[in-house]
Amino acid sequence: MNTLTILLQAAAGGAAPAQQGGGLSFWIMIIAIFAVMYLFMIRPQRKQQKELEKFRNELKKGDKVVTAGGIYGTVDEIKDKSVLIKVDGEVKLRVDKNSIVRDYSETPAQ
Repeated sequence: MNTLTILLQAAAGGAAPAQQGGGLSFWIMIIAIFAVMYLFMIRPQRKQQKELEKFRNELKKGDKVVTAGGIYGTVDEIKDKSVLIKVDGEVKLRVDKNSIVRDYSETPAQ
């Protein structure tokens, strides 16, 4: 017999059946992947969202803020859903409260 015949016979059914199992290790791996995703992605993002919501709720007149569009201004008036910011001189803009992303008075000068 040559090598090709031996290999064909082994592939056709002469070989041992494939080993079954690993079901428990599969589920442990899936649970571990979700745990890592929660710890490194979901949890920090939720924390950041809570801090941003707290910042927006604690806004007061005179705070220096930056909007999501990059507009720098000073808070002049606060309503439930909107904020009036003074941009330059007497120029005032009313923006949605959710578009305010940070306080620029805390950032160091560059």
